[in-house]
Amino acid sequence: MKLLWAVIACLAWVTSVVAHEVRPAIADFEVTDGTLSLTITLNGEALAGEVSLDGITNTDELDASDDVDRLRALEPEALQAELQPKMPAFAESLDVTSGDTAVALQVTDVTVDEVGNTELPRDTVISLTGAIPSGAQSLSLTWPAAYGALVLRQQGVEEPYTGYLEGGQSSGEIALGGGDEASGWQTFATYIPVGFDHILPKGLDHILFVLGLFFLSTRFTPLLWQVTSFTLAHTVTLAMAVLGIVSVPGSIVEPLIAASIVYVAVENIVSDKLHRWRPFVIFGFGLLHGLGFASVLGEFGLPDGQVVPALIGFNIGVELGQLTVIAIAFILVWYALRVDRGEADVRPAQVLYGVLAVVFTGLGIAMNTDGFQEVMGASAMVFFWPLAALSVLCAVSATLVDQLEAYRRYVAIPASASIALVGAYWFVERVFL
Repeated sequence: MKLLWAVIACLAWVTSVVAHEVRPAIADFEVTDGTLSLTITLNGEALAGEVSLDGITNTDELDASDDVDRLRALEPEALQAELQPKMPAFAESLDVTSGDTAVALQVTDVTVDEVGNTELPRDTVISLTGAIPSGAQSLSLTWPAAYGALVLRQQGVEEPYTGYLEGGQSSGEIALGGGDEASGWQTFATYIPVGFDHILPKGLDHILFVLGLFFLSTRFTPLLWQVTSFTLAHTVTLAMAVLGIVSVPGSIVEPLIAASIVYVAVENIVSDKLHRWRPFVIFGFGLLHGLGFASVLGEFGLPDGQVVPALIGFNIGVELGQLTVIAIAFILVWYALRVDRGEADVRPAQVLYGVLAVVFTGLGIAMNTDGFQEVMGASAMVFFWPLAALSVLCAVSATLVDQLEAYRRYVAIPASASIALVGAYWFVERVFL
């Protein structure tokens, strides 16, 4: 029982990284009659608090996270008052050039959304203008590293430019008359990592749901039926939401996603068989997860004329992320399953999982650096400590293999219980907190 609570505590700690998430900024620009109009939607609290989002995916990772939380609770007019003195420096930090000429920008308006769930980011929209040199044919923008990532979108032309810039990256020269739109294949390839990134490392709720499917049974057929049902369902609603056919508020979708995690995990505890109704229930939950995926595409936006390649690329990225989660879980528990079936010896399993537990714990500490976080988007402990906990469970299963259904008793059930409790906490948080 102590081991179960240790696993739960580890997963509960990991869940803290999804609160206070940092989303990419979105900038739309258009040039009309020699004037550049630039509208940027971003994290106004981070800007007001003068904190750097370079390599940050969660504001809890900031030294000034308490100040950011304070700013999130301010009424729009109060946050605007905090932002106004910083606008000249913000405009100057945006490196916009046209040819060899720098484009001076001025802030014309600042709009802040109403206070909502302070666990989630709200939008601040900053409008800027600047004069483009006479006869200019192109411009480029370099987005400061301190502001995190940026989705840059051109408006008002045919075949407009759309790009995703990491902090500190330049867009390169963008033709003012249009024509820099990515091809279908380029768009397809660009959106695959966006979908994958939404699962690993940023989609902890989706990861836990997929693991809930995995821990039902060690047999391949139940997993295949579940994953197929889930994939078909979230593909349908993802397409429908992106195309504007259906729209459901996140305040409804997110608690139901948490409830879906609880359901699959609890059913794993009470049954180890694929009941006839489970694929249909999972199909229904998949519809909800598809709406959750759609919110990510809503943040990034879809390039005009390339909706289908972007949608397909994103969906493939999501599937690759889910298959990666399943593959990692299967590789880790594979030897414990062999011991449980009497196909391998206990002692090598004990040594293997003992070493893995120590290695994963050590990696979580040793690799918990800013560089790792910048590359992977989350701390090393988020990646490695749950693997260490699962290794410990596998070691216990191998050690007590003489007991009936040792793998299910000491791996599948404790892991599912941990997942269910995390999902229950999310449900309560998303509904009541």
